[in-house]
Amino acid sequence: MPSLPDPIFKRWIHFREEDKGESIVYRPAGYPFPPARGREGIEFRSDGAFIHYQIGPNDRSQAVTGRWKIIEPQTIEIKLPGPESGSVRIGYRQV
Repeated sequence: MPSLPDPIFKRWIHFREEDKGESIVYRPAGYPFPPARGREGIEFRSDGAFIHYQIGPNDRSQAVTGRWKIIEPQTIEIKLPGPESGSVRIGYRQV
């Protein structure tokens, strides 16, 4: 089974200040972000687990765990349970 590049297996934080058009930018959790009232994040794990860190009502993260899988080169499918149930297909690229 194909896998994602090893550097992706960590927690990533949405850096909305760098979003452009339909591209959403994530930086590693240790990046020096400017102050913000909460930021969403994601985490890919090598065992196929995916975690979406949502902004909760008190600006703290709330984790929702799902699964990821590669469906074609540079495209993954993410499935989340509950209110976010269903799947999302996203393309990715390393820079």
